[in-house]
Amino acid sequence: MTTRAFYRIEHETRYVHQTSVSTSQHVACLRPRELPRQRVPRADVAVEPAPARTARRVDYFGNALDQFTVLGPYLGLRVLGRSLVEVSAVDPAPDPSASPPWEEARDALLYRKGAAALEPSQYVYPSYYVSPDREFIDFARESFPPARPLLDGAVDLMHRIHEAFRFDPSATTLTTPVRRVLAERRGVCQDFAHLQIACLRALGLAARYVSGYILTDPPPGQDRLVGADASHAWLSVSCPRFGWVDLDPTNDLLCSERHVTLAWGRDYADVSPLRGVILGGAEHELHVGVSVIPLTAAEWAEAVRETAAS
Repeated sequence: MTTRAFYRIEHETRYVHQTSVSTSQHVACLRPRELPRQRVPRADVAVEPAPARTARRVDYFGNALDQFTVLGPYLGLRVLGRSLVEVSAVDPAPDPSASPPWEEARDALLYRKGAAALEPSQYVYPSYYVSPDREFIDFARESFPPARPLLDGAVDLMHRIHEAFRFDPSATTLTTPVRRVLAERRGVCQDFAHLQIACLRALGLAARYVSGYILTDPPPGQDRLVGADASHAWLSVSCPRFGWVDLDPTNDLLCSERHVTLAWGRDYADVSPLRGVILGGAEHELHVGVSVIPLTAAEWAEAVRETAAS
C-alpha cells in the first residue's frame, strides 16, 4: 500500500537594508518539482515591493525558476514561495542488496553512449562546491570494497557520515570547502550532502544534490511553530535497475513521503533558493522562515478546490 502525505509549504525570505537599494535583479528557485511521486497543484512566488519585470523559465536541470527585477528605492525585500504538495512514498522501497556491484555502475557511466547515459554521467564530474579529491576516495573506500552492491555501499557511507559527523550550524557557511567539512567532522545538511556526493564522485559514481523540505516534529506537548522549519538538502545516487535513489545523510535514512523535492543540480550553486545582484543597500540582514504544514486528506481536498477556483 502506497503511503501519501499532503503539505502546505511557505518559504519566506526577507532582506532588510541599512540604506536604499537602487535596483536589484533576482532568480528564485521556490517552486517544487512535478515528479512521478510528487504532485504540485499550486506553486507561486510573491515579491514585495512589486517587481518592474518578471519572467518564468525552466533551467537546464528541469527546475522551475522565477526571474524578477525590482526598481528602487527600497529598504526591504520580501519573497514568499507558497505551494501545495502531495508526496507518495517509494513503493516498493529499493533493496540495496539487489543493486549491481558498484564497479559495474561506474563502468556503465564510462562506456555507454547516447542520451540515456548523458543524464547521470554529468553528475560524475567536479562542480562549483564539490571537488572529488583523493581524500574523499580514502574516506569512501571503507564502504565500497570490491564487488559490493552499489546501494549497500551508498547506504553504509550515509550511516558513517551520520555517525562520525556532528550537526553544527555554527561550524560552516555557504562557502566552506567540503574538504574542511571532512577534516573537522561537523557541518549542516548542505555540507553532509556535498560530502557524500564528493565521495561517490571520487569513485566515479553519479550523484546529484537535491534541495527541498522535510517535515519535522515539534517537541512533545508543543504546537508546530510557523516558520520554525528550514529548507533541507540531501543527495541522489544513480543506480542501474533502480534509477535515482535519494539518501539523507543528515537524518541517516532513505528519503520518504516526509521529504519534499524542490530542485536538483550538481551542487548548491545550481539550486540556491534566491540569488541575485543588488545595487546599493550597504549592509543587510537576512531572515528566512520555512513552514511545512501537514494536511489531512479533507484539508488537502479543500485547499486544492480553493486553488482551482482562484
